[in-house]
Amino acid sequence: MATSLGSNTYNRQNWEDSDFPILCQTCLGENPYIRMTKEKYGKECKICARPFTVFRWCPGVRMRFKKTEVCQTCSKMKNVCQTCLLDLEYGLPIQVRDTSLSIKDEMPRSDVNKEYYTQNMEREIQNSDGTRPVGMLGKAQSSSDMLLKLARTAPYYTRNRPHICSFWVKGECKRGEECPYRHEKPTDPDDPLADQNIKDRYYGINDPVANKLLKRGTTMPHLDLPDDKAITTLYIGGLGEDITDSDLRNHFYQFGEIRSITLVQRQQCAFIQFSTRQGAELAAEKSFNKLIINGRRLVVKWGRSQAAKGTDVREGYSEMGTKLEPVPGLPAALPPPTALDHESPANYFNLDPSSSPAAMNLSLPPPPGLPNPPPPGFGPPMFHPMGPPPPPPMGLRPPGHIHYPSQDPHRMGAHASIRHSD
Repeated sequence: MATSLGSNTYNRQNWEDSDFPILCQTCLGENPYIRMTKEKYGKECKICARPFTVFRWCPGVRMRFKKTEVCQTCSKMKNVCQTCLLDLEYGLPIQVRDTSLSIKDEMPRSDVNKEYYTQNMEREIQNSDGTRPVGMLGKAQSSSDMLLKLARTAPYYTRNRPHICSFWVKGECKRGEECPYRHEKPTDPDDPLADQNIKDRYYGINDPVANKLLKRGTTMPHLDLPDDKAITTLYIGGLGEDITDSDLRNHFYQFGEIRSITLVQRQQCAFIQFSTRQGAELAAEKSFNKLIINGRRLVVKWGRSQAAKGTDVREGYSEMGTKLEPVPGLPAALPPPTALDHESPANYFNLDPSSSPAAMNLSLPPPPGLPNPPPPGFGPPMFHPMGPPPPPPMGLRPPGHIHYPSQDPHRMGAHASIRHSD
């Protein structure tokens, strides 16, 4: 192919010679050190039919070899990758991008008009600074809600997998694991994704992948407003380690005054509280399924009301929504407090008098460091020189039954002295 093109000198001044291809991160692969072959004027562009420099490389281990399919002029006119023909900014088919931005493709199809149009676009590309697309794409709006919802923020290396082995489908492949092709069931011929055309993708007409994505964009969920009007907090998840509170503030300050930003690095999330409910609703509407910061798509949800949190805690759930397991040996619920009776030591601790150690015939060992008291009926009576001990605070009172020896009302906080008779 290259020898036949080299002998023809017609319109050779428009042939393309480049040093590096225009590729997306998915087609380039995850390995930063790849070996790439370059063939000058090796093939005709599948769109404009002009010879261009062809690059060929392997994006990774167990991946198929890939090559450039269109010239760089056609790639710059549509701002797409030279190999997969997907948009370089959003990673979407051209039909999805043009539909979202309301762009009408006016590129001619005939050979003469196509050549004239291509030459004019080359002149516009040379005069531009290279930071913005040319043609109708350069005049369109910057983005849309559908593009932000469907945009791909991370490379999809699965697209570089080898093709399906036709010998394995017939049951005749003898390579086994050494076969460089996939041993999988092929796609159903009736599936629309099985019939894809590179020209239909470039012109944005009848692209099955684009039709599937457009249908998904119309059925994507939306964020419902909470019934509690006092909620002005948004939950932001999936932050990672490179997103700071200043990055969040730089994005959300445009929707209204921010009262506080709480960043939880351990959970990789943040809580943004607005001063008004109107600002929080606007931020939720403009950010749900569309928030991309530093190349990461973030999760946006409404915060929970304080009443809901209190209900969950009373019912045995934590503030994070996880169920609390009961502690062995402790009662499931505490009894309601009763009126204090300062004359009964059992009432100091909200205990039933019948459940005291004396009524239950329980013999409790003395605390360490104190002498053993005499048995009942021997020795002088015990008395408190400073009167009965004061009741403990409300937060330190034990439940209705004695579970530990330290909850004995005769032992806790009581300093008894024994007066021996002569």
